[in-house]
Amino acid sequence: MAGASQVLQLTDPLPLDGGGELHGAEIAFETYGTLAGDGSNAILLCHALTGDQYVASPHPVTGKPGWWERMVGPGKPIDTDRYFVICANVVGSCMGSTGPASEAPDGKPYAMRFPVITIRDMVRGLVALLDGLGIDKLHAVVGGSMGGMQALSLAANWPDRAERVLVIASTSRHSAQNIAFHELGRQAVMADPNWHQGDYYAQESQPDSGLAVARMAAHITYLSEEALTGKFGRNLQDRDTKSFGFDADFQVESYLRYQGSGFTRRFDANSYLYITRAMDYFDLAEEHGGKLANAFAGTEARFCLVSFDSDWLYPTAESRHVVHALNAAGAAVSFVELSAPHGHDSFLLDVPALDRVVKGFIE
Repeated sequence: MAGASQVLQLTDPLPLDGGGELHGAEIAFETYGTLAGDGSNAILLCHALTGDQYVASPHPVTGKPGWWERMVGPGKPIDTDRYFVICANVVGSCMGSTGPASEAPDGKPYAMRFPVITIRDMVRGLVALLDGLGIDKLHAVVGGSMGGMQALSLAANWPDRAERVLVIASTSRHSAQNIAFHELGRQAVMADPNWHQGDYYAQESQPDSGLAVARMAAHITYLSEEALTGKFGRNLQDRDTKSFGFDADFQVESYLRYQGSGFTRRFDANSYLYITRAMDYFDLAEEHGGKLANAFAGTEARFCLVSFDSDWLYPTAESRHVVHALNAAGAAVSFVELSAPHGHDSFLLDVPALDRVVKGFIE
């Protein structure tokens, strides 16, 4: 299924939590389905850290299917015969929206001159996109992982913009462990001799080695021990005996190297720094006087939170924390923990129970 790819240039400056504003920002997005005359059937999908707008259409760089193609399309849980689906690349990323690799006013890439952004800044960009499309109120906002953070931020800071809020495998704040894994990845990128303090766009070599290591470390957090053991165990890769060297002896080593090298083809290293920092800064309670329930005071939206029993990156306790805050705020909320062996990535993989939850809540 092909989406309609578009870019919206924001006419107004985008104010930023860190102070200052971003001028001339562009938001790259795809749409699927047809917008109703009254705009009432619009669904905003928010992507995860390394995701993009290609939710149900082939990725232009890798050629792989869209990241949620199994969920979005005609007759699927998010039915594009009924709903107008929008998915935008977040500000700070590298698939068409303004980010570190974009041209600054002086004609050179921003690189590390790009302002540090937050999840709320990303959502400001999404709200500006909705304004540009003439959509006052969404039928639903849906997101998994970092996309769930965006959905919560939209519900907290723009409470009149969505009737339904679906948050999958996410959290209201980044834990110390999450921040630690992200810092490991950032240090890997910045230690790469080809990083050049972020000013590598005109260089022959990019900081691919550092970015690949960052991706390998992060990818481990997306999977469960059960998934890794079931898929690879201690099996050797293309050999009968250990090499007694440092090649990829084990299948799991080869898999991680493949994940790392493939990632560098489609993602910008500086964007990785900026987006992980935005996630680390995310703390919805802190934004609302230190009490999470305050973030949802007076909300009229309906919420649904989904966690997975094998997700140790954003475990079920994180979702329960948000549910308790929503209960305290008197919000309409449902919650389910689903059993799946895949770990955090379960929201992207074949979990039929998730399909049923999504379809039931959206409708």
